[in-house]
Amino acid sequence: MSQKIYCIAMFQPKTGKLDELFKVLQALEPNAQREDGCIQYLVTRHIDNDFAPGSSFPIVFNEVWRDKTAFEAHCVRQEIVAFFDTHCAAETGLVENYNVCVYSDQPQNYDAPLL
Repeated sequence: MSQKIYCIAMFQPKTGKLDELFKVLQALEPNAQREDGCIQYLVTRHIDNDFAPGSSFPIVFNEVWRDKTAFEAHCVRQEIVAFFDTHCAAETGLVENYNVCVYSDQPQNYDAPLL
Protein backbone atom coordinates (compact mmCIF):
# COMPACT_ATOMS: atom_id res chain seq x y z
CA MET A 1 0.00 0.00 0.00
CA SER A 2 1.10 3.52 -0.63
CA GLN A 3 0.75 6.68 1.38
CA LYS A 4 -0.36 8.61 -1.71
CA ILE A 5 -3.15 11.16 -1.49
CA TYR A 6 -5.47 11.57 -4.48
CA CYS A 7 -7.31 14.88 -4.67
CA ILE A 8 -10.20 15.78 -6.92
CA ALA A 9 -10.96 19.50 -6.85
CA MET A 10 -14.08 20.43 -8.85
CA PHE A 11 -15.13 23.94 -9.81
CA GLN A 12 -18.38 25.39 -11.12
CA PRO A 13 -17.59 28.80 -12.64
CA LYS A 14 -19.99 31.69 -12.51
CA THR A 15 -21.98 32.20 -15.70
CA GLY A 16 -19.75 33.27 -18.57
CA LYS A 17 -16.53 32.72 -16.55
CA LEU A 18 -15.56 29.20 -17.68
CA ASP A 19 -12.63 30.14 -19.91
CA GLU A 20 -11.34 32.78 -17.51
CA LEU A 21 -11.44 30.39 -14.55
CA PHE A 22 -9.77 27.63 -16.55
CA LYS A 23 -6.87 29.98 -17.38
CA VAL A 24 -6.52 31.06 -13.74
CA LEU A 25 -6.36 27.42 -12.66
CA GLN A 26 -3.88 26.53 -15.41
CA ALA A 27 -1.60 29.26 -14.07
CA LEU A 28 -1.40 27.35 -10.76
CA GLU A 29 0.02 24.23 -12.42
CA PRO A 30 3.71 25.13 -12.94
CA ASN A 31 4.49 26.03 -9.32
CA ALA A 32 2.46 23.15 -7.91
CA GLN A 33 4.17 20.66 -10.22
CA ARG A 34 7.55 21.75 -8.78
CA GLU A 35 6.49 21.14 -5.17
CA ASP A 36 8.12 18.34 -3.23
CA GLY A 37 5.71 15.46 -3.17
CA CYS A 38 3.69 16.47 -6.22
CA ILE A 39 3.23 13.50 -8.53
CA GLN A 40 0.42 14.92 -10.68
CA TYR A 41 -1.33 18.28 -10.75
CA LEU A 42 -3.45 18.79 -13.82
CA VAL A 43 -6.51 20.93 -14.45
CA THR A 44 -9.01 19.40 -16.88
CA ARG A 45 -12.33 20.40 -18.35
CA HIS A 46 -15.41 18.26 -18.86
CA ILE A 47 -16.10 17.10 -22.40
CA ASP A 48 -19.12 15.30 -23.80
CA ASN A 49 -18.62 11.64 -24.59
CA ASP A 50 -21.22 8.95 -25.29
CA PHE A 51 -19.30 6.42 -23.18
CA ALA A 52 -19.23 8.71 -20.13
CA PRO A 53 -22.68 10.30 -19.83
CA GLY A 54 -22.36 11.30 -16.14
CA SER A 55 -22.76 14.80 -14.80
CA SER A 56 -19.87 16.79 -13.42
CA PHE A 57 -18.58 20.21 -12.56
CA PRO A 58 -17.06 21.63 -15.76
CA ILE A 59 -13.51 22.07 -14.38
CA VAL A 60 -11.67 19.44 -12.34
CA PHE A 61 -8.16 19.30 -10.91
CA ASN A 62 -6.69 15.80 -10.79
CA GLU A 63 -3.96 15.68 -8.17
CA VAL A 64 -1.70 12.95 -6.81
CA TRP A 65 0.56 13.68 -3.85
CA ARG A 66 3.30 11.55 -2.31
CA ASP A 67 1.61 11.65 1.09
CA LYS A 68 -0.66 13.62 3.40
CA THR A 69 2.17 15.93 4.48
CA ALA A 70 2.93 16.96 0.89
CA PHE A 71 -0.75 17.55 0.14
CA GLU A 72 -1.27 19.65 3.24
CA ALA A 73 1.86 21.69 2.53
CA HIS A 74 0.41 22.46 -0.90
CA CYS A 75 -2.93 23.52 0.62
CA VAL A 76 -1.36 26.21 2.80
CA ARG A 77 0.88 27.71 0.12
CA GLN A 78 0.23 31.41 -0.35
CA GLU A 79 -0.73 31.00 -4.02
CA ILE A 80 -3.35 28.34 -3.25
CA VAL A 81 -4.83 30.18 -0.25
CA ALA A 82 -5.01 33.36 -2.35
CA PHE A 83 -6.87 31.50 -5.14
CA PHE A 84 -9.54 30.21 -2.73
CA ASP A 85 -9.85 33.57 -0.98
CA THR A 86 -10.07 35.53 -4.25
CA HIS A 87 -12.14 33.21 -6.43
CA CYS A 88 -14.13 30.91 -4.12
CA ALA A 89 -14.83 32.92 -0.96
CA ALA A 90 -15.11 36.44 -2.37
CA GLU A 91 -18.38 37.57 -3.96
CA THR A 92 -16.37 38.97 -6.88
CA GLY A 93 -14.62 35.63 -7.53
CA LEU A 94 -14.97 33.46 -10.62
CA VAL A 95 -16.26 30.36 -8.78
CA GLU A 96 -19.96 29.74 -8.14
CA ASN A 97 -19.44 26.44 -6.32
CA TYR A 98 -16.60 24.02 -5.63
CA ASN A 99 -15.93 20.65 -4.06
CA VAL A 100 -12.51 19.39 -2.96
CA CYS A 101 -12.15 15.75 -1.87
CA VAL A 102 -9.17 13.56 -1.02
CA TYR A 103 -8.86 9.81 -1.37
CA SER A 104 -6.51 7.01 -0.42
CA ASP A 105 -5.69 3.77 -2.20
CA GLN A 106 -5.50 1.96 1.15
CA PRO A 107 -8.38 -0.23 2.30
CA GLN A 108 -10.05 1.01 5.47
CA ASN A 109 -8.24 -0.27 8.56
CA TYR A 110 -5.73 -2.14 6.39
CA ASP A 111 -3.09 -1.96 9.14
CA ALA A 112 -5.38 -2.53 12.14
CA PRO A 113 -4.13 -5.20 14.54
CA LEU A 114 -5.70 -8.64 14.34
CA LEU A 115 -7.90 -9.35 17.32
